[in-house]
Amino acid sequence: MFKRKVVSSSNPLLISSQAARWSQQHILSLLSQLIILLIAVFIITNMVVNLGERRLQEDWADQRYSELQTVASLASDKVAFLQFRTQTFAKAELLRQYLQQPSKAQQRKVTDSWSSLTQNIPELLGLSLYDPQGNLRFSTTDSFDNMQLPAALLGSGRNMGGSDIYTSPMSFTPIDGRLEPYFYQLSWIENPDQSVKGYLVTYNSITKLLESIKPAFFNQNSPMLLLDTQGFLYAGANQPEPLSNMPDSLGSSLKQTYPDLWKDMAMNNFGQFYSNDATFVYLKVELTSQYETKREYFLLSYIRHDDIAARYLEWRMVILIAGVLIALLASALIVLRHLFVLERRAKLNSLQLSHGLFNSEISCLIVNDSGRISSANTKAAKALALSVDTLTDRNFQRVLQLDNDRFEQIKEALAHHQQWRGEVSIESVNSTLQTHIRRELCPNSKESYWLVTFEDITILYDSQRQAYLYQLLSDSAVATALTDSSGKLIKCNSQFDHLMVLNGETDIPITDLLGSELKNQWQNICAQISLQGEWTAQIMPFTQSRYNQCLKTTLAGQLTFDGDIEYLICTFEETVPTVAVHNSSNVFGHSSAIVLRLTELEHHFNNLNEQTKIQSSLLVMDINPEGIFSSMGNMSQLEKRQKDIELQLLIELPLNYQMAQWQLGKLVILLPETNATSAHQYAMNVMHCLAENQLAEGINIGIAGYMSPQSLEQYLANAEIALKRAKQSVDQNICQAFTRPTYADHLN
Repeated sequence: MFKRKVVSSSNPLLISSQAARWSQQHILSLLSQLIILLIAVFIITNMVVNLGERRLQEDWADQRYSELQTVASLASDKVAFLQFRTQTFAKAELLRQYLQQPSKAQQRKVTDSWSSLTQNIPELLGLSLYDPQGNLRFSTTDSFDNMQLPAALLGSGRNMGGSDIYTSPMSFTPIDGRLEPYFYQLSWIENPDQSVKGYLVTYNSITKLLESIKPAFFNQNSPMLLLDTQGFLYAGANQPEPLSNMPDSLGSSLKQTYPDLWKDMAMNNFGQFYSNDATFVYLKVELTSQYETKREYFLLSYIRHDDIAARYLEWRMVILIAGVLIALLASALIVLRHLFVLERRAKLNSLQLSHGLFNSEISCLIVNDSGRISSANTKAAKALALSVDTLTDRNFQRVLQLDNDRFEQIKEALAHHQQWRGEVSIESVNSTLQTHIRRELCPNSKESYWLVTFEDITILYDSQRQAYLYQLLSDSAVATALTDSSGKLIKCNSQFDHLMVLNGETDIPITDLLGSELKNQWQNICAQISLQGEWTAQIMPFTQSRYNQCLKTTLAGQLTFDGDIEYLICTFEETVPTVAVHNSSNVFGHSSAIVLRLTELEHHFNNLNEQTKIQSSLLVMDINPEGIFSSMGNMSQLEKRQKDIELQLLIELPLNYQMAQWQLGKLVILLPETNATSAHQYAMNVMHCLAENQLAEGINIGIAGYMSPQSLEQYLANAEIALKRAKQSVDQNICQAFTRPTYADHLN
C-alpha cells in the first residue's frame, strides 16, 4: 500500500507533523482493529458452525424420537397380539382333545402342529404344556426344560386366570450356542368349574419381534438398543462400530459402562442426552400391563457427532468461505477508512492548530526574536489583566515583569535547549504563572519565534502555603489522627506517630491500635458521634498495646449533608485514670457513650461500692409488643426497633446512668443515686420521649430498688417482677417493686 508523506495544499504547514503519516499509533490502531475483526469473524463463524451442527443434532433427535415412539407403539401392539395368539393356542381343538383324552397319538398331533407354528412364525421360539402342578408335560424345544413356573401363578392363591395372559419379564437362554433374549406368555387352561387343567406357555424372541416391526431402525449410524429398568441390554448388541462406553453384549449393563447417561435415563421417562461424542435419545415404553406388574423397558438410540459433522461438511465449507470473504471485505474497509481519516486530518491539521492554539483553555503568546509579542489569545490576556489589543507589540520582558538577569537566563536556555520552564510572579496582578517557552523555526524562512504557554497557579501556590501552615499547626504536642467512618487511618501528626510507634506506617486501622474492646463498640461509638457530634473516653493500655499510659481520647465527627460520618478527628492526651484499673476492660467512657452487654454491666456493678449500690435503682424495659413481633419472621423488625429505641435513649441518658442489652426485646438501665420517686419520674420521661418518636407502642417498664446485700442477678429478678406487674396492668405500663424506704420512713 502506497504511503503519502506529505499533503499538497495551498496553505503552508506550520510543522512537519501535520502531513499524512502512518504513525506508530495509527499502525497499532489498524492492527488492533484487524485482529479484533479476525477474532470476531472466527468466533461468529465457529458459533454458526456449532449452532448448525447442534441444530442438526436436535433435528435428528426429534426425528429419532418420533421413530422410537412408533417402535414403542408397534411393539406394544405386537405384544398385545401375541397375548391374543397365546390365548388362541390355548383354546385350540387339538390341545383340548389331548387334555380330555391324553394319549401318545394326540400328543404327537399337538407337537406336530406346534412345530409347524414355530417354523412359520419367526419370533415364536417354542411352546410348552405344563400340568396343574406346574410340571412340564412336553415342549417343542428343550431349551426351556429347566424353567420353573412362578409359584404365584399356581394354585388357588393366584390373582390371574381364565382369559388372562401372563407376560414374563425378559430373560436370556442359550439356543444353538448363542444367547437369545426372550419372554414367555402363560395362559390358564381351565375346566368349567374354574379348576386348572394345565398351563400353555409360548416363548417369543425379542430380537425377532423388533426386527419384524421395522428392520430399518437397526443400522450402523443410528442403532437402537432395548434395555430394562436396571440398565441391562436385551437387544441391539454386536453393532459394527459401537461407542466405547456403550454395552456391546447381551446382558451387559449400561449403568456400569455409561453411568452419566443411565442417571439421566433413570430420572426421566424420555429425553435427549448430549455427550462429547454422540447424541442419545431414549424412551421408556410399557410393553404390557397386568395385575400388580408393569413390564417397562427403555428404547435407546444414538448417532455419532462425527456422522453429523460428515453430513454438515458441505454447509461448513460454505460458512467458512463466507466468513473468509467477510473478513477480507471488512479488512479492506477498515484500511480504506484509516486512509481517508489520515488524508482528511492532514488537510485540516494546519487550520485546526492555528485556530485551536488561540481558542483553547491554555494561555498562549507568540513572541518574535526581538522579544515583541506578535499575538495572544483571550485566555492569556485575562491572566495578565490586559486586553488582547494592548498586548500586541508589547515588550515580553516588561509584560511578565522579568529583570534583566532572569530574561538573559531565559534567552540562553532557548538558544541551547530550545525551551525553558519556570515560575513567574507578577506583582501588579498578584499572581503566579507556570510558564513554558518553546523556540520554533518558521517553515518557509530561517526566522524563529517563541511559543509561550502559561498557567495561572496562584490558587495552587496559596493552597500549598495553607497546607504547609496547617501541617505546622497539626504538629503540636497533642497526638492527632484523621480516619474515615470505619476507622481506617488517613493522616496523623508526628506526635501520634511517636505515641503509637508507627514509624511512618499508616496502613493500620485505629481500632487495632486501641484494642479489641473499642473495636467491638465501634458501631455504638459511631452512632453516638452521629447524634452528639463527639465521643470521649479514657483508654487504658492492654496486652500488646503500643502505649503504656492512660489516654484521654476524643473522637469528633465530620458529618455529610445526609448526617453520615465522613471523617473522624481523633485526639489523644496522656492523663491519670479517673476509675479503678482492672483487667477486663480498657475503655472507660461516660455512661451515655455506649450500650453495654449484660456481662459488662455486671462487672461495672460489681466494681461499685456498697454505698453507691444502696442508693441505686434498676430499670428493665420490655420493648416487644405482644402480637406484633411474635413470629421468627419478625425478628429483624424487632432488632431494628430495639436499635432505634437505644439511639433515642442514648441522646437523653444522664451522665452517670448505664444502659445494657439484656436480651432481644429487653433493655436494662442502672440508675445510681436515685430513689423510687426520681426513678419513676425518669421512666415517665422515657415514655414521653419514645411517644414523641412513635416508639412507645407496647413498652413496659419495671423498676426495682437495691436491697443489700444483693447480686445483679437478684437485682434483675426483682425488676422483672415489677415488669410482669406492669404488663398485667391495664391502664399503666410502669411498675415498681422492692422500693427502698425513704429517710422520712426511717424517722417514723
